[in-house]
Amino acid sequence: MKIGITGHQKLDNPDWVKQETLRVICIESPPIIGVTCLAVGADQLFAQAVLECAGSLRVIVPCKDYIKVFNPAGRAEYERLLSKAAAIESPLVTDCNEEAYFSAGKKVVDISDLVIAVWNGKPAAGLGGTADVVNYARQASKKIIYINPVLKTVEMM
Repeated sequence: MKIGITGHQKLDNPDWVKQETLRVICIESPPIIGVTCLAVGADQLFAQAVLECAGSLRVIVPCKDYIKVFNPAGRAEYERLLSKAAAIESPLVTDCNEEAYFSAGKKVVDISDLVIAVWNGKPAAGLGGTADVVNYARQASKKIIYINPVLKTVEMM
């Protein structure tokens, strides 16, 4: 099963998010392929959970200079997880901007059978934010598991 992720980079309770993500992923039948851009926050927690559940990673790199958007800790984890990826899709665009991120988010949805959304339920702060990707997944009739890190709830959408 191919499981994709969309979610917030800043999380107040990352341990709870990872625990719930692990729970969701590990109940699926193998083989599990996690589809992610490996952004800081929900994406990296998701990738860690996929690997802990003996899955593999398919990484969608949004733009050529993507590595430059990370702080040192985020970059180190990005590079560590990227080195464990079974497949890496190179970016088609150079500039890291909202359009590139939204395009990558849509590609994650398109590839996935199931999308995990780590989302506070609020509108996107900019084009390509979590809410935009969730709306795209809805339009694509994808199965979505909604993990709300604020309310600490997990539900199907």
